[in-house]
Amino acid sequence: MKAYKSFKYSKLKSPAILLLIIVLIQGCSSTKYIPDYQAIVKKVTIDSVDAKFEEQAYNYVQKDIRPSSAFSINVPLYNLFNTKDGRYKTTDIKPFGSPPAILDSALVEISRNQIEKFLRGKGYFQAKVTSDIKVKEKKAEIKFKAQSGPASYIGKLSDSIFTPQVRAVYHKEKPTFTHLHEGMQYDSDSLSYERDQIYRIMKENGYYEFLRPFVNFDVIETADVKKVDLKLNITNPPNGEHKQFTIGNTHMLIAPSPDGLPDSARYKLSKDTINGIVYTDFSGRYRRNPIVRYDFLKQNELYDIRNEQLTYDRMYELNIFKNVKIDYYRRDSTSNKINPIILLTPQKVMSNRVEGEVPFNGGTVGFNLSNTYTNNNLFRGAERFELQLKGGLQSRIGNGTSPFRDIYQRDFSISASISVPRLIIPFYNPVLGGNGMPHTTFSSSYIYALQKDISVRRIFINSITYDWFETKSKLHSFTPLNFEYRFGNLDPSIPEEILLNNIYYGILLGRKDLTLGMKYTYTLNADKLNQLRTFVYLRGGVDIAGNLLQGITNAFGAERDPANGNSAKLLGLPFNQYVRPEIDIRWYKHLGGTNQFVARLTAGVGYAYGNSEERGIPFEKLFFAGGSNGIRAWQARTLGPGNYNRDVIGTDLGRRTLFGLDQLGEMKIEANLEYRYTLLRKFFGGVLKGAAFVDMGNVWNINGKSTLSGNISEEIRQQTLLKFSKLAQQTAIGAGAGFRYDVQYFVFRFDIGLKVKDPQFNGSEQWVIGKFLSGGRDFRNNYNLTHAPDTYRFLQYNFGIGMPF
Repeated sequence: MKAYKSFKYSKLKSPAILLLIIVLIQGCSSTKYIPDYQAIVKKVTIDSVDAKFEEQAYNYVQKDIRPSSAFSINVPLYNLFNTKDGRYKTTDIKPFGSPPAILDSALVEISRNQIEKFLRGKGYFQAKVTSDIKVKEKKAEIKFKAQSGPASYIGKLSDSIFTPQVRAVYHKEKPTFTHLHEGMQYDSDSLSYERDQIYRIMKENGYYEFLRPFVNFDVIETADVKKVDLKLNITNPPNGEHKQFTIGNTHMLIAPSPDGLPDSARYKLSKDTINGIVYTDFSGRYRRNPIVRYDFLKQNELYDIRNEQLTYDRMYELNIFKNVKIDYYRRDSTSNKINPIILLTPQKVMSNRVEGEVPFNGGTVGFNLSNTYTNNNLFRGAERFELQLKGGLQSRIGNGTSPFRDIYQRDFSISASISVPRLIIPFYNPVLGGNGMPHTTFSSSYIYALQKDISVRRIFINSITYDWFETKSKLHSFTPLNFEYRFGNLDPSIPEEILLNNIYYGILLGRKDLTLGMKYTYTLNADKLNQLRTFVYLRGGVDIAGNLLQGITNAFGAERDPANGNSAKLLGLPFNQYVRPEIDIRWYKHLGGTNQFVARLTAGVGYAYGNSEERGIPFEKLFFAGGSNGIRAWQARTLGPGNYNRDVIGTDLGRRTLFGLDQLGEMKIEANLEYRYTLLRKFFGGVLKGAAFVDMGNVWNINGKSTLSGNISEEIRQQTLLKFSKLAQQTAIGAGAGFRYDVQYFVFRFDIGLKVKDPQFNGSEQWVIGKFLSGGRDFRNNYNLTHAPDTYRFLQYNFGIGMPF
């Protein structure tokens, strides 16, 4: 259960400051908790190591003698909870923070030896490392000094591969993976990489029994101390040459319960072999075809470890097995066929989740209760079915009445969805899954909302969506059917003053229309977004509605005159007709290390025509500018459209009423440039990163006939329209900087955006950066006189979770 109640941050201010002071004091006094014969390591340095290897060399310093970052609170927290009577506790250790680094000469020697081995592995075969320890007032400084000697480079490369077929495979695939070439500095990591890649390509080309120890290198000294020759050896197994294996019959066994497969099961195996698969389901829960469809170990095909991993991935993605295990057996030692055994352990099929909350605020109280039932195997084919029921009441309290005497709001909704792990297309059965699990999703929902003396709303939504991967980096999503029925009914007795003060809700609550359309989205390289590499990301889509209904109503001779507000109707409601394409394209440039540059362009347009010619596109299809993921110098929904300035709204009430509504548009163009870099690698248990950015763009109207622009004058409408001749004057520019606190699973983001150019003004007045640098107070005061209750802010602060793009 949840309860919401406002509180003052001042109540937490004093305790927080006190805790911070205590933590800082504890951090400065760690030495007083240790005996006189011990010392705390405060600094570790590594001298005379090539700069490109410094960070890697430091990783070989034993963790127990590495000092914490000066910005870390781990040691102060440990001191706060794990000291007693002026000493560190030896029992009942609390899991807060981490202990200080205590000097240990044995660990120093181990670290020295490891750093020396590391340097020799990088080609400095004559490297020597010494260590020096200085202790003063229980504080120790460790200094490692390296005498690297000359680096050795690779002279001649050769190989000795005993099996001819293995030699042929290696030389064919070598150009696609090798890091070794003549003239490069010797690096043992490159040899390990080469060994792993050889193991991989052999496993991908039928060599099921191939092992890494078959690959080794001879490092041959030459007359030149700065050069060594390398010889690659791929030896044969004791019983002869390496053999390629093909796949025989696959035995797929499903355990009877989540407890696994009993020993007696081997006596009850199925005897039916279909397409090389012997399918045995001891649980009796699963149909054959939906499961064996994602077995990629095909009969008579060459063994390929990629197909094994692919089978693992898809079986787990079916979301019905808690454990998947693949083994192989051979009928005799001379056979070159291996028979896979896929052991599947089912997981719990059904689950039910109940959630509730009790919101109360401003003299009201209520409750919301929801129940979500999930079945991961509805029709015995890994179909995920989800049914959610949700209801709630809200009541006014006070004047001594009972809590639910005056119920003013009732909500009820029911939604259901079925997701099938394949594409269900009439007269066509595509076999997909090599790059990702395809899905067909059927969803339906009904919402009923009653607000006493205000409105009654009924919303009915249905859709069918196909999602599939063309490659691992190319994702398609197609919704051929998206049907929405919205019927809102405002109480005619509502006073006009209340409607004016709640125009946002009036638009939404009173909406009556139909939408029947389709959507398509294509995404490229979404799988690379968390990788530091150079690539182009693309997400483009289109939303089309109303054309089918237009054809149906034309066929039946429906009366229509959209230009004069008389739209054709179906089921008693006008239907929407529009097209809305949108694109987001980005260029990610890796600049080395963790530095990255990102350039982004996003654009979209919503165009209403036909039956919606006069009414415009629906409210939720309009675009807005500003916000933490857009032009960050503006608050969301406070920029544009075009050169629109809110001083044309003559009253404070009008500006307050239309806030967030009058600055939407039918078109958006936005560009962002951002440079990302690392500030501190160790910052309170995470990594502190920085960013500098420039954002530009705006929203515009095309014809100004959207739902929200019905009564504006022609002069104001012209200010909101896109005009290519005035595109520069209509473009907003913002710049700023930010911080990203990366704690591996989450990125907490804080950005400060500064308005540079504001298109609501004219001429040189648009360059508000000049006002910020000089005369900003007078500028803001004058602005507030004509725009109250709006206030002008040069700086906009943005908080968020995750990267902006």
